[in-house]
Formats: sequence, structure tokens, C-alpha cells
Amino acid sequence: MDNRRLILVVSLGFVLILLWQAWTKDQSAVNVSPGQTSHTLSGTSAQSSANDLPQSVAPGSAPAANTASAGSVPAAISASTITVKTDVLDLHISTVGGVIDQADLLKYPEEQNKAKPVQLLTDSQGFVYIAQSGLIGAKGDPAPDHYAKFQSSKDHYQLEAGQNELSIPLTWEQDGIKITKTYLLKRGGYAVRIEYKIDNTSGKPWTASQYRQLTRLGTTPGTQLVHTYTGGVYAGDVPGSKDRLAYEKVSFEDMAKTNLSKNLSNGWVAIIQHYFLSAWMPAKPDQVNHFYTLKSFKNNQELYSIGMSSPVETVPAGKTAHMDSTLYVGPKIQANLAPLAQGLNLTIDFGIFTVIADPIFWLLKHFHEWVGNWGWSIVLVTMVIKLFFLWPSAISYRSMAKMRGVTPKMQQLKERFGDDRQRLSQEMMKLYKKEKINPLGGCLPIVIQIPVFISLYWVLAESVELRQAPWIFWIHDLSQKDPFFVLPLLMGISMFIQQRLNPAPMDPMQKKIFAWLPVIFTVFFSFFPAGLVLYWFVNNLLSIAQQYMITRQIEKQMAATANAD
Repeated sequence: MDNRRLILVVSLGFVLILLWQAWTKDQSAVNVSPGQTSHTLSGTSAQSSANDLPQSVAPGSAPAANTASAGSVPAAISASTITVKTDVLDLHISTVGGVIDQADLLKYPEEQNKAKPVQLLTDSQGFVYIAQSGLIGAKGDPAPDHYAKFQSSKDHYQLEAGQNELSIPLTWEQDGIKITKTYLLKRGGYAVRIEYKIDNTSGKPWTASQYRQLTRLGTTPGTQLVHTYTGGVYAGDVPGSKDRLAYEKVSFEDMAKTNLSKNLSNGWVAIIQHYFLSAWMPAKPDQVNHFYTLKSFKNNQELYSIGMSSPVETVPAGKTAHMDSTLYVGPKIQANLAPLAQGLNLTIDFGIFTVIADPIFWLLKHFHEWVGNWGWSIVLVTMVIKLFFLWPSAISYRSMAKMRGVTPKMQQLKERFGDDRQRLSQEMMKLYKKEKINPLGGCLPIVIQIPVFISLYWVLAESVELRQAPWIFWIHDLSQKDPFFVLPLLMGISMFIQQRLNPAPMDPMQKKIFAWLPVIFTVFFSFFPAGLVLYWFVNNLLSIAQQYMITRQIEKQMAATANAD
């Protein structure tokens, strides 16, 4: 019995070590803003980045490389910047290619109570993370890729009071082909609609394909408190198959080794990081797109792109056609992501216990709608979880109470048969059978708490809704550690009290180990998010109350039985 308990506690400790390592790895700000964007591409930059254009599209429709993709980028490209500001986004769009090279999330400050917003996309101070899109002409047809120079009538757009949508048109024209690339943004929305209008007045058919890609440096500026996955992801259906490629990660390390090349429909591509993501989605989701990754260089830095390109489309002479896409750049909020594309909400990664984490988050969100505070929501969720496990916990506590009651008899057996471990085990099993004790029953609370604990950890780590969420008094951010270590200390005290209700191990070494566990766990929990420590502390308080009542009840029953005998 003691050995099993020790093994389970050590297992829980191992889980804590793994979570602690993940929590404390690369400690610093979640996303350090690299500063203001540079808007002039030098000859070196442009030339070295010419290999960041896709060279293939969907099956049977690969276009010939256009002049830019062949590497004949102009020696110097002067770009101006168009600023676009809504109630939630502040974007910088370059007139070269219509590249979105800066995206500030106005509702999400980098630091609590500070005005500076999170800058998700940027191209400054040596860090690159941008959204590129363009057209690649087939058979040498002219088309504007993300190196083409566009024209714009304005350099600033702002969503005014009472206005619900912004439209930012950019124009490009060559050899009778006029293309208007329009960005559409809506109030309260993080989705940017990109529409291409192609007017063919060239006198002959024009063919091209559309591509969209996210290009990023393979490192993260600064570091982050919570070590979550940062890299590329994609999803889609395999043509001709009933299987859904629901969600696939492709890290920057994977992109460095080999290029992704798949043909999928109903899909999307994204780059995700802690709390935020950018994602491209086609306007025609059922269309087969070519999914790809590629490496490129800019100013001696290796960049990684993940994107998708559509099949070649033909616009007859004298006709007009449209090619559209949607870019999402913002927080990982399920309500925002699910309607945009199938499986896009999977970018909120709750780990291997997603089946448990999803209902936990659902409960948290509904309690928050009721009480308006994420800390009290965690307390209420803890109570619901405790209520759900009330019956198995009661079985466990009864078993431990009975073990506690027969501890003197067990000690006597140890004194009689201590030198014969086989005989001691046999006699102890007889005692368990006589007293109707399940020696494994006391391990149940630890076993059932581990998956719930891990699930809640990832809910706190991945849910942007809890980012910078205050509770009461000194707890100003439930997703970060307690700045004064009050909650970890209270948790350690509660664990010490709970141990006093359990039967003491007979082995002296195990007794010393268990005596130090509250201290060890307190140290570990000092680095965990305050919300997680709050859950464990409240759970301990509820467990102490339940165990105390059951222990008193069993002790009275055992005393009555002993008196009757």
C-alpha cells in the first residue's frame, strides 16, 4: 500500500516537473514588440528574397515562373506605407506587393495596464513576420506578385464612428491587364478579406493562379513565460479520400529540412504562437489548393513560409474575374475561429486531454458570463469537478479512514513479521480482507486529479480570454505566477493538513518523503499560473472537508464495532 501511494505521488511529482519545465522555459514577455517597421526594401533585401515565391500550384496547372520568381527583382524598390486602423486592428500595408508587414492588436496590450498593443506581424529590428499574397501568371502572362508595385489614392484609412467597414483598394496595370487588390475590414473583426478584380482588356486570354503565404523568421523575439508551440499548422481534405487531415503541425525545423508539398481541399494554413495566430483561408474552400512551405533569405536571415496556391484560372479577353481570400490575424478565440474555416479552432491546442479541457473551458466561459470574474469562475469549476468526483473520492476517503483506524494493528504485524516480507504481505492482505479495506482505494484521488490538472494547465496556458485576467487583491493576472507566493503557500498548508488525515506510512524513509512533499509541491506551484494554484488550493479545501467528515464517521463506526466486540 505504501509503495503504491509513493509511486503515484512520485508520478504526480514527475508530471509537475514536466509542467514546471514547460512553464518556466524561456522566461520573459510573451511577445516583445520589435518596434517600428522599415518600409524601404534595399537592393540586397529584394534580390535575396526573390526565392520566397511559390513555384507550384494544384495538380496539372503549374504556371511558368514569372519574371519576379525567376529572380529578376528590381535592384531597388521604393515602397510607401498605407496605414489602416479599425477598432481592433492597426495594419501597415506596403504598396510593394500589398504585403501586410505590421499588425497591432489594439485590444491586447503587451503588458497589463500599458497602452502598447501586441504587435503580431512586423518587419523591423531584425525580426520578420509578414502576410504575403499575389498572383503568378501562366505562360508568361503578366501578374502582380508580392514584389509588384501597386498604386493607392490614399495612405491612411480609419474606421470612423458609425462606420462598419473599410475598403482599401490598390491598383496594378500592365499590358492590358488591370488588377484591383482590395482589402476589406469590418468593425470588431480580425478577418481581412482580400479581393482581386481582374479586368482583361489585352485582347487575348489571361491565365494565372493565386497564392497566399505567411513568412516568418524561425525564432521568437524575446521569450515567453509559457512554452507553447510556435510554428506552422495546416488542415484540409485529401482529394478522392474520405479521410480528413484534421490538423497537422509543420515546425520551422521541419521546413528547414524539407518542403511541404500537398494538394488539399477545404483547408487553411496558419502560423500559431502563444495566444495568437495568423491564418490564410481560400474563398472557395472546396477547391483543391497546393499546400507548400519554402525557405528564403533576407539580409542573411533564413525565413520560412507556409502557404497555398490555387489552380490556374483563365480570364477571357474583354472579361472580368475575381479571386479572393481571407486572412485572419488576431487572438485564438474559439468563437472567432470556428465560423471561418473547418477545424481552425483546433489551433487552440489543449494537448492530449482535449476531451477533458474542452468542457472545462466551456464551464469556465459560462461561469464567467455569470460572475464576470475568471478567478471566481475557476473556483466554481473546481466545485463542479469536485462534485463530479464526489462518489469515487468518498470511496477513497473511506478506505484511507479504515487504514488509519487499523494502523496500530498493521504496526503490530510489522513488529511480528518484519523480517519475513512475504509473510508480512500475506498477513496484511488478510487484515485488509477482514476489515474490508481496498489497499488501492487511497490512491484514487491522486489518479483522477492528474488528467484534470494537466487539462486545466493547458486551458490556462492556451485561452487568450484568461490572459491578464485579474482575480482579487494582489492577483492581477491568473495566467502568471502569484507575485507574492501567497496562493502556493496556502496550497502547501492545505496539503500538509490533508496529509494529517491520511494514514501515516509505516516505512520511516517513506514517512520522511511524505513529510517533505508539501514543501516540494509548494516550491513547484510557486512558478505555476495563479489560476492553476487556485484550482489546486480550492480542491484541497473541499477534499479536506469531505475527508474530515468521512474520517470522523468511519472512526465512530469502528469505535462502536470495537465496543460491541
